Amino acid sequence: MSTALDHEFVRAVARAADRSAAPPAAGPDEEPAGVTHRVLARRVKTLIAAYRSPDSTLYGSSRAVAAAATHLRALRSAQTATGLFAGGDNVQSPPDSAFTVNDVCDAHVLAAGAGPALREVTAALAEIAGAASGSLLTGGVHTPNHRWELCAALARLHRSFPDDRLLDRVEEWLAEGVDIDAEGLYSERSAVYASLVTNPSLLLLADVLGRADLLEAVERNLAATLDLIRPDGTVETVHSRRQDQHSPFPLAPYLPHYRLLAIRTGRGDFARAARLAAADGIDDPDLLARTLLTPDLCRALPAPDAEKLPRDRYLPTARLAAHASATAHTVVYGGSDVPEHRRIRSGLACNPTFLRLFAGAAVLDAVRLSRGFFDLGPFRAADMERLADHRYRLTGTLTAAYYQPLPANRRRDDGAYRLVDEGRFSAAMAFPDRPQDQVSHTTRVEVDLREDGADLRIDISGPPVPWALELTFRPGGEPQGAVPLGDGRWCLTTEPLTYRVGDDEIRVDAAVERGEPLAGPDRSDVLRYDPGQDHTVVGGTDATTGTRVYLGGQGPHTLTVALRARRHTPGV
Repeated sequence: MSTALDHEFVRAVARAADRSAAPPAAGPDEEPAGVTHRVLARRVKTLIAAYRSPDSTLYGSSRAVAAAATHLRALRSAQTATGLFAGGDNVQSPPDSAFTVNDVCDAHVLAAGAGPALREVTAALAEIAGAASGSLLTGGVHTPNHRWELCAALARLHRSFPDDRLLDRVEEWLAEGVDIDAEGLYSERSAVYASLVTNPSLLLLADVLGRADLLEAVERNLAATLDLIRPDGTVETVHSRRQDQHSPFPLAPYLPHYRLLAIRTGRGDFARAARLAAADGIDDPDLLARTLLTPDLCRALPAPDAEKLPRDRYLPTARLAAHASATAHTVVYGGSDVPEHRRIRSGLACNPTFLRLFAGAAVLDAVRLSRGFFDLGPFRAADMERLADHRYRLTGTLTAAYYQPLPANRRRDDGAYRLVDEGRFSAAMAFPDRPQDQVSHTTRVEVDLREDGADLRIDISGPPVPWALELTFRPGGEPQGAVPLGDGRWCLTTEPLTYRVGDDEIRVDAAVERGEPLAGPDRSDVLRYDPGQDHTVVGGTDATTGTRVYLGGQGPHTLTVALRARRHTPGV
């Protein structure tokens, strides 16, 4: 491990902290209003870190100390009689309070080593931590990552205020086993919770408990994430089971983890990821405190590895494949939880996007297939099979039923039958007791990943139903060769489509192998995305925004779609 310090990095994190700490320090006696307990605790931690850091403009500032004391009074007033904090949707939440206590305990370590000027601040932090300790010791959770956030808070409490009961409780939670799969993904498959909760919590626990296995789990997750980094500097989230499955997530929050493990292990691939995470500048005010608590972060990174192209990765546990070349970065996904659970639910992977394609500034953000089959929603693969190195098959079958009269021994004179959910809707009809006639609809999508894009073969079988393939392009260009439908919608005809942004472009060619000709622009009833009744019954949608291009028709159909990327290479 290098002993040289990265002074540029240290100065950058100090500037980021100063941008957050300077406003409250400018009015140190001003009571914070409308601020959550988590923000209050984070501000206190940042103010104390700025006070402690010679690279901060608030180094040794009495105004920073006064502002911290003011925020601590507000934080203490947000603490209920249980020691937990008020506010937020999760009422009297041990894990939500654990986020705050983690910052309180880190701030206590920083303040306790700062001398007599922070004596009162140190005492106030100890009081807040002590009041929360009992409830965190006995409290429960309701998401997988909460366990590790709560454990981190208990370990930090023990670090400052030793109590074997705290460690015993941590061991009880850890005995369940860390929820990391064979590919290095946590069970929630979420970039948000991996970077902001699970990885930092496990790193802290590894340090306090001396648990090398927890450190190894973080390293495995970071290694898996390397192949999920997209050309636009975000991390792929289509496979997530949490809120981030419908939105891009930046790589920046991974910076301290990639940086720390690159420095400690010498891994050049982690060093490259750390540089990418900081490529747009450092804007995390919490990093300064982290460098003071973990000085290894301040050391110089090892030499980064060059990116190896072309590159392939298939994650069978998430059913996600990525292929990256100098021309295109393509993601294929078939890991939705909806086919098995037959519902849209928080905590399930529900995103119906099955392909993305990046070609420099030209980006095909989402490819989705909508079907008009009993309003059961768009195609979400129930199975993903790897056919060859670059070829995959996604398959999904929908089944609905028509129900026959009840057998004589199941009838009731009063007509009051059980209210039952049959997977599509609920009714007082005792569905399981009835004979049924099933109707099925199967979709298969074969994807051949190429250096310059992908070839798709889409087979839609079963009864005649309308379908529409939706291609959502990131704003910045305009489709050439498509017919405008209005409201950002376009119709792909028999002509090729080109979507160009600057000198980068994506070309789309479609051809029908089996079935009727594709629908024309006059068929707006077909050329649309239908999110399905789980969304529409409550007036909701999971529809994309951007430039949306459609091709569709009345199935059954077999069609091919060729996606080709072209990149402008400077100097060529």
